[in-house]
Amino acid sequence: MPLGLSGLTPLIQVHDMPEAIRFYCDTLGFALVSSSPEIEAPEGRYFHWAWLRQDGAELMLNTAYDEGERPATRDAARESGHRDICLYIGCADVDAVHAELASRGLALEPPVTTHYGMKQLHLRDPDGFELCFQARA
Repeated sequence: MPLGLSGLTPLIQVHDMPEAIRFYCDTLGFALVSSSPEIEAPEGRYFHWAWLRQDGAELMLNTAYDEGERPATRDAARESGHRDICLYIGCADVDAVHAELASRGLALEPPVTTHYGMKQLHLRDPDGFELCFQARA
């Protein structure tokens, strides 16, 4: 019996929320739906949690550190744990996504068609999470 589910919204932890917001909103075109209140912290002004949406794709971001606790440099061991996570994002035209993101300054490999019939464009966000824009080939 179907459960009547209406969506799935992953939550990922980010090192630097303003940087993540710039990447997902300014570069990828997501819109900020909601966020926790902004705080003033030693790292600057930001919010700890954000809910983003673009068309039917949704994503939530949460800071990996509390205010005043974020290390100045990224933790390579922590980010290596992100290497086994990939967020697959359906789109109508992978080549158009590639062209648009390249025009926004991302250095990208061209899309590839897999042996199982999907055309895919892979990239990583600033925290090392893999994103794959895909459509049936």
